Amino acid sequence: MKPFTLSATLLLTTLAHPQQTPPDTIYLHGNILTGAHLHPDDPSPTPAKVRALAIANGKILAVGPDATILKLKGPKTKIIDLHGAFAMPGFNDAHTHMASAGQQQLSINLDGVKSLAEMQQRIRIYAAKAKPGFWLQGGGWDHTLWPGAKLPTREDIDPVTAGHPCILSRVDGHMALANSAALATANITAGTPHPGGAKIDRDSAGNPTGILREPAAYDLVLSKIPSLGPEERTKALNIAINDALAHGVTSVQDNSEWEDFLALEELEDAHKLHLRFAEWMPFDKPLTVLKERRASHPADDPLLHLTMLKGFMDGSLGSRTAAMDEPYSDDPHNSGLPRYQQDKLTQLASERAAAGFQLGFHAIGDRANDMALNAFGAADQVANLPPHPHSPNSPDAHIVTTPPPSTPTPAALRFRVEHAQVLLPDDFARFASEGVIASMQPSHLLTDMKWATDRLGSERARYAYAWRSFLDHNVTLAFGTDYPVESINPFRGLYAAITRQNEAGDQTFQPQEKISLNEAIYAYTQASAFAEFRERQKGRLEPGYLADLIVLDRDITTASPQQLLHTTALRTVVNGETVYTSNRTAKPTARTNN
Repeated sequence: MKPFTLSATLLLTTLAHPQQTPPDTIYLHGNILTGAHLHPDDPSPTPAKVRALAIANGKILAVGPDATILKLKGPKTKIIDLHGAFAMPGFNDAHTHMASAGQQQLSINLDGVKSLAEMQQRIRIYAAKAKPGFWLQGGGWDHTLWPGAKLPTREDIDPVTAGHPCILSRVDGHMALANSAALATANITAGTPHPGGAKIDRDSAGNPTGILREPAAYDLVLSKIPSLGPEERTKALNIAINDALAHGVTSVQDNSEWEDFLALEELEDAHKLHLRFAEWMPFDKPLTVLKERRASHPADDPLLHLTMLKGFMDGSLGSRTAAMDEPYSDDPHNSGLPRYQQDKLTQLASERAAAGFQLGFHAIGDRANDMALNAFGAADQVANLPPHPHSPNSPDAHIVTTPPPSTPTPAALRFRVEHAQVLLPDDFARFASEGVIASMQPSHLLTDMKWATDRLGSERARYAYAWRSFLDHNVTLAFGTDYPVESINPFRGLYAAITRQNEAGDQTFQPQEKISLNEAIYAYTQASAFAEFRERQKGRLEPGYLADLIVLDRDITTASPQQLLHTTALRTVVNGETVYTSNRTAKPTARTNN
């Protein structure tokens, strides 16, 4: 079936409803990317652009030439002149940790520290202001950025923590460093056994070094820290929300705690929530609890809704805890830390799929991805799922029809793998045959490429961060950032996807896996909307879609890769309302002929 064309959509909207309510807002004289002709299989090489659009009641009313859209103006319609600036659908980040991002900004923020000495200095400054007995927390450190790339120990931070218990998470969230006071509070000693799926690093004498790998280990410490109150959670969430809006992100698919979701509900009730959230729930929670939570909030809420169950198969490559089929090339006695036995994973997945839950599994190593696919295959059979769920990589995904049910049924659960960084060669075809979404974060490669080949070896590296291979196998590719592991800035992700080069441009990783800019934008907008069952509501600027759009300082469809890295949002609009503006101005763009 042919996709709806832009002109046909406009014709239906403007002629079928001549007495329609006048728009609330009209944007004129723009260079507006609608989202049409971005689909990876679309034969048109040029994405559709228009000059103007009209918004009514939080949705796109019409798009087209200036003169045509201006005819819809009513006595109260607000006119915004874009002066040729580029606009497009807002980005939908398919993988975030918003609460953690905000809390990191309120604690010891170690993001980007370039040495142990810099890390120590930031801790020292924070500790000097802390009240007696206060827990020092923070995160974002990455030892691979430091000279020598040596892991820090408790002995490195004990002198600068001023006696406070302290725990600091690594940037990937799969490793933490605790000082001696924190280890003592948690009763972690030389005799403490390794928790299942986790590891407590020890020195040559058998004593803990302070490095705790994976949540089962560092939760021994975190469980001793008083929980955040509602006001602290709301403050942290607002910091992260404002960061997202300032970078042109209008929707996030988020993994935060249940208490954070309750804080988001309060923001929504107070009409203070200006970013769309699809919130995940923990896969391991009892099924009765998950059902109760799912029923507690309207499934068709366009601003805040609950979606998939997030499970963890393994850790990360940076921490060498990702579960690999063979040992790490630079650590031959280590194959990572799988979180599950296959039988137990399959049992839990089948029970939850039968109850109508979408499942999304964090899987980075090839063994972890294989385990996830095994569980999905069994869940398909138990839940009676078809082998090929409806995919946005199908031609009919362009058609604007009645929105699908907001609560997934066992016929279309859209299973996902989060990260999918390293695969066994045959597993690309398994993703396709099972209809599994690859939810990936291209900006991870900017950080990882300097050591990824050392970890994996040259042969496995061929199947790492393999965006082109996924698309070539007709697998749905949804993009995000894993914020705050990476900046929520989507333009870094676009740059990584189309170049596979570091930001300096002097290193390239497996260039055969590059994708086009159109494909990358599609993955960051329409495919990510599909991953949360919202592909017929957002991701495009066409009649009937939610009015979530961004105005940028340059036309990213004609920008060079390096220019992409410097792109900024001038205006962010959610539900037809401007929720962020910048003081910068747009760079001149050519007029569009429509």
